[in-house]
Amino acid sequence: MINCKKHILITVLVIIVTILFFAYTDVDIYVQNLFYNFQTHQWILNRNLQPWKFIFYDGMKKALIIVGIAFLAALFIKKFEKYKKGILIVVISAVLVPAAVGELKKITNMPCPKNRTEYGGIYPKTKVWEHYPKNFHAKRIKCWPAGHASGGFALMSLFFLFKRKKNRYLALVFGIILGWIMGIYKMLIGDHFLSHTLLSMEIAWLLIVIVACIILRNDENYFIS
Repeated sequence: MINCKKHILITVLVIIVTILFFAYTDVDIYVQNLFYNFQTHQWILNRNLQPWKFIFYDGMKKALIIVGIAFLAALFIKKFEKYKKGILIVVISAVLVPAAVGELKKITNMPCPKNRTEYGGIYPKTKVWEHYPKNFHAKRIKCWPAGHASGGFALMSLFFLFKRKKNRYLALVFGIILGWIMGIYKMLIGDHFLSHTLLSMEIAWLLIVIVACIILRNDENYFIS
């Protein structure tokens, strides 16, 4: 069985520490400055430049949808019966993680780098739990955490598809790498800070573990310390 309390508690603590660390430091700005040309006021990568937009945005999104459909179909194929619980975790995570991150983006009201005053925008720096200054009036914005990368991070759920430790960790690394490829692309075009992507990964893992704990709660053959 999964040591659910341990994994959930540790992940929640990591999320809290990450939020506080980036809120009280300028690490996001230091990293994002690497991707911005202050002379031309342009990001290192144009968001409309091809083939990068197709490969890392449109293409990635379509590929993830196809993967999700393939796993959903596998649920009904007898040949994959022994992987059914793992497949179910992947399918649910593939839907739940992006949906939850998307809903969180709606309520946090945090700007993207391109919207911040440091990069020619109008939004000042603010902590996620703070309000904007009283004299600041602008529409609500949806940039925290990273939504696009969450689709890639959802595939960290492949960890629960396998029984062998080596295969589990290879699958986990694959999901992490895919999420960061998608996340870094969005950082290069000014859509997200480092913290946005990191938090997206951590939130994704939290949700995946919760899903796995529910589905594998009676599976005595699956143990993660």
